[in-house]
Amino acid sequence: MNLNLLAIAAAGTEPSIFGINVGVSFWTFVIFIVLSVVLAKFAFPPILGYAAAREQRIQDALDEARRQREETEKLLEQQRQELQNARLEAQSLIAEGKHAAERVRTDMLTRAKAEQEELVTRARQDIERDRQKAIESLRREAVDIALAAAGKLVGKRMDAPEDRRLVTEYLKSVDSANGAGAA
Repeated sequence: MNLNLLAIAAAGTEPSIFGINVGVSFWTFVIFIVLSVVLAKFAFPPILGYAAAREQRIQDALDEARRQREETEKLLEQQRQELQNARLEAQSLIAEGKHAAERVRTDMLTRAKAEQEELVTRARQDIERDRQKAIESLRREAVDIALAAAGKLVGKRMDAPEDRRLVTEYLKSVDSANGAGAA
């Protein structure tokens, strides 16, 4: 700046913005070249190295983010697949449980029917046995009453074992005739 003022004072003219001074322009150009060489030699390599390192860090961060996003998508898809498999397995277990419950229900109904039939059969056998006992008891009483009545009619007491045998054979023959007629 001071050089400019000295040059203007020596020339005695008033400075103009649009005026070109060759001496000043030459030294400006020389200083620019020297400064550019010094900057290119000492300042630009670290600045460009920093810029390249920063660019590499950004690219690495973008690559890592892409890789993580892809991994996350894979894990999400895997989790969805596992969830779907779990749902299918749960439905399968529920269906299997329903089938097992139905089998148990069917088995229980079958067992209950079998037990019921067995009870009915046993009850019928008991009833038939009791009926046969009652009939046998009635026969004995009928034989005793018939013998007592016959003894009164005849007026004497007959031989009890022989009388019983005769009446029992007669009742059996009547029973056989009734059984053959009913069949």
